[in-house]
Amino acid sequence: MAGLLLAVSLLVGSVAPVAAEEPRRASDDLSVGIRLVDAPVSRREDNRAHRYIIDHIKPAEQIRRRIAVTNLSDTRHRVRLYPAAAAVHKDGFTFAPGRRGNELTRWVTLEHSELVLEPDETATVWTEITVAKDATGGEHYGVIWAEISPKRDPSQQVHHVARAGVRIYLSVGPGGEPRSDFRIEDLTGARAKNGVPVVTARVKNTGGRALDLTGKLTLSHGPGGVSAGPFNVQAVTVGPGRSAPATTSLDPRLPDGAWTAQLTLASGLVTRETSGRISIGTPQSARRGGGNSRMAMVTVGSLVSVAATAVLAYAYRRRSHSR
Repeated sequence: MAGLLLAVSLLVGSVAPVAAEEPRRASDDLSVGIRLVDAPVSRREDNRAHRYIIDHIKPAEQIRRRIAVTNLSDTRHRVRLYPAAAAVHKDGFTFAPGRRGNELTRWVTLEHSELVLEPDETATVWTEITVAKDATGGEHYGVIWAEISPKRDPSQQVHHVARAGVRIYLSVGPGGEPRSDFRIEDLTGARAKNGVPVVTARVKNTGGRALDLTGKLTLSHGPGGVSAGPFNVQAVTVGPGRSAPATTSLDPRLPDGAWTAQLTLASGLVTRETSGRISIGTPQSARRGGGNSRMAMVTVGSLVSVAATAVLAYAYRRRSHSR
């Protein structure tokens, strides 16, 4: 096993008829929870390592983690445990459908593949990840799922399934772990069509590991010297070399005008800040409409001016002819 482990107790995962990551009931009596119990001592300050299986190991090495599974339903259920594939694309961390696997899932072994749990009962299961000797280098992604799927009733067209998952971010390769880093660019403000002010920044992942970004936004030196915030900021998972927006919706009552925005984002132990003057104004569609109205007024004014000039020229010619 690579390194010492630290016991943690933060509930994570998903409870839904489809893959998600917020606890939610799939039906009145179909709910399951899962959480990570262990994290490496070397990552005790990394909040992501308390929620997900995150590590860096060499080919042919092994890591072990404990996960706790809880039956949150009101009745006894059989809970199935299995690894499945995941990926990080432009839309963030995405789950493969069903039990589809990848290179990482072939390395995962679960102590139990099924558990029979009473209501509110919790069981702890060891998970081993043994990397193949010929493993592909780089970061690999997956999920360990706990799933409740009652026996299907042939008379029912809808079949409810609840599952909860713990993500896996496993970096494989010789030497030390790739560096995690990012930069924040293009801090801008606007007011959406529905009237809600929005502050957006673009985050560029400049490191070698995926990022799960959270942070805070504060506004100051606004119209009349007012301040606002802090507001919570959350962005999608950003893969190495990729960029993604970090968008914050604000209070619709914020006045239009110039503000000083200060944005702080973090992923694990990496924190970055940026600040600048932004402008919150009318929606883009309204500004375009206003521009068209002004264009119409200028066009009408020009036509009136041309018509007046033609009338004056005609009158001058009549006077000259009379003389």
